[in-house]
Amino acid sequence: MTAAPRGTLRTASSRYPEDLPKDPQGITVPVMVMHGDDDQIVPLRRTPGPLSAELVQNGTLKTYKGFPHGRPRIRPRPRRSSDLLEFVRS
Repeated sequence: MTAAPRGTLRTASSRYPEDLPKDPQGITVPVMVMHGDDDQIVPLRRTPGPLSAELVQNGTLKTYKGFPHGRPRIRPRPRRSSDLLEFVRS
């Protein structure tokens, strides 16, 4: 709520999956994309998160129900840590 509305809307509308560069296709190491499914500005289906996980050769998308797109970085830490540990072990 502290961001400028016009700038926020322009930024959000410019972030479409079609704009994602093709560079990720060259990544061969396993990658986990963590994303919430409840972003009120840019819904999950309109973000590059799912497409990013698809573009890399060994991509995994981990979706957190009820969280905005950046929330998995902040909380719940124990859940995120166990998800990361499981991913690294796999």
